[in-house]
Amino acid sequence: MTFFTVVLRGLLRRPLRTGLTLAGISIGIAAVVALVGMSRGFEKGWQVGLKARGTDIVISNKSGSLTPKPFDSSVRDRIAKLPRIAATCNLLVQVTSVEDSDLMILSAREWGGFSWNNLELISGRMPHDATEEAVVLGQTAAEILKKKVGDPIQIETKELKVVGIVKGGALVEDGSVILALPLLQGITGSPNQINAIDVRATPSTNEQQLAELTRQIQKLVPEVRAVTVSEHLSHAEGFRLVKAMSWGTSLLAILVGVLGVMNTMLMTVFERTHEICVLLAVGWTRGRIMRMILYESALLGLFGGVVGVAIGAIGVKVLSEAPAIRGLLQPDLSIPLLGLSVVIAVAVGIISGLYPAWRSSRLTPSLALQAG
Repeated sequence: MTFFTVVLRGLLRRPLRTGLTLAGISIGIAAVVALVGMSRGFEKGWQVGLKARGTDIVISNKSGSLTPKPFDSSVRDRIAKLPRIAATCNLLVQVTSVEDSDLMILSAREWGGFSWNNLELISGRMPHDATEEAVVLGQTAAEILKKKVGDPIQIETKELKVVGIVKGGALVEDGSVILALPLLQGITGSPNQINAIDVRATPSTNEQQLAELTRQIQKLVPEVRAVTVSEHLSHAEGFRLVKAMSWGTSLLAILVGVLGVMNTMLMTVFERTHEICVLLAVGWTRGRIMRMILYESALLGLFGGVVGVAIGAIGVKVLSEAPAIRGLLQPDLSIPLLGLSVVIAVAVGIISGLYPAWRSSRLTPSLALQAG
């Protein structure tokens, strides 16, 4: 009988208990994959959307949230003439309910600004001007809202007309209701108010010069925050909160897994006292006994991690298609995240097995006679 045969036999001795322990670990790892994958996907989706519009720097209110608080549009005039700024575009973005959809992105853009240029018409037309009471829908938003060209759409107390369906080159763009900035300002009763400025730098601007430009903007307009696209979401309080909540919930689930594995391994040690003492009596070292218990708990973690990754990946795919969040995010189920989840599961197994392994190594061969 080999060492690994003994390890596997230990796990299979109580299949029901082992299965329940695996289920506990799997649920914890599935939570990691689902919650962290969705939060990363949310962040990645917004970044891709900004890049699709050709944005290099985002200016927003310092007291940020998922959608930053409004500020006066005159800020744009104060920074527009800075060197290396090629173009700017004022925006007012909200995540709100629209008709039957509980969460929909309203993206109001300065008419004629570069943030309209990435929109590719699939059907219909673009609005004639900033005063036309019309919207265009991203293709995903059109599917969610069940709208086609010519249909009316109710935005708060105002009824507008869908004049076009567009593809924006990013999930966030495709999931948006897009309209001219003055229309949403009028609907919300906030004239001259915006909550973001997209800034496009001159083509020759490198990363170092871009960072210098953000510092110049920050110095000129200290009441707002200017950051590059890659830094934008890491500075947004709403996104930081989403990320913290996803990891916090995942850690609680992992803690439950740790306690479950530890309980299983302690019960295994108690039930196998006679066997362990016999192994010590025939020459097994205390270190080898410890390794046996740790290998068993690590294998529990490994198997639970693999199953948990599969459950989490399937679950997050199902959740991303739910009507409430469809169009807002595309889960980021990257290989590094899945690999990290399995590593966490194995670590959970090893950590949970440390105390039971130590307990097993404290047994003495003489107990084999008493247990017998």
